[in-house]
Amino acid sequence: MPRFSANLGFLWQDRPLLERIDAAIAACFRAVELHWPYDTPPELVRARCATHGLTLLSINTPLGQTELGEFGLGALPGREADFLEGFNMANEWATAAGACAIHVMAGVVAPEMQAAARDTLIANLRTAAAMAPEMTLLLEGLNQHDKPGYFYSTLEAKAAIIAAVGAKNVRILFDAYHVGRSEGDVFGNLRRHLPLIGHVQIAAVPNRAEPDEGEVDYARFFDDLDRLGYAGWVGCEYKPRSDTDTGLGWFRKMNVTLS
Repeated sequence: MPRFSANLGFLWQDRPLLERIDAAIAACFRAVELHWPYDTPPELVRARCATHGLTLLSINTPLGQTELGEFGLGALPGREADFLEGFNMANEWATAAGACAIHVMAGVVAPEMQAAARDTLIANLRTAAAMAPEMTLLLEGLNQHDKPGYFYSTLEAKAAIIAAVGAKNVRILFDAYHVGRSEGDVFGNLRRHLPLIGHVQIAAVPNRAEPDEGEVDYARFFDDLDRLGYAGWVGCEYKPRSDTDTGLGWFRKMNVTLS
């Protein structure tokens, strides 16, 4: 059975971050991952995780000017300096908090800017990978239903970027929800791209709720992860149907063990 982490960007959203960490250990998770935790001092997060013996996995790079529709800066031509400033902030926060990975958000790109955006992202990733050689940089495609215009939504696009960057610490974040919504064939895509996968996340397809319903058979998915030898964590990045603790009944329903 894979190891599961609690994504505290979606779980226990009704409480402050440090209390979400407490809730994760109370639910028997052994790891957590975050979205944008920058309002909380990283030393407090490190201390709280250490108290509970929790592993802190990852955070996201800053979104940019959300009021202008930005959702990440990595692939935005003309925003290279802002991206590097944001990445440096993310790297410093992650290092101080004890995280081991950063999801580098590419951003929303107009169709006519795709070629320039690709060159921008490759250059930014090369710089970021050299700035943080001990940190895993994760690339996640967001499906076009949830985030229209996001720079990439397919695994092939991310694999091509990784090949062009040529840095060993740049990896795919395989979110089975986004893969299912964007291109389907979750099981085949998992097998084909496993050598490049640095992290896995799950949620029901298509409603992004607990993974005990929908188009993806997650019992089979967990078996495939074991059979393929995936040794990383599986992030529970779903939106609970009601309160988080009630929704955790999916573990018992699917005979999943957290600890």
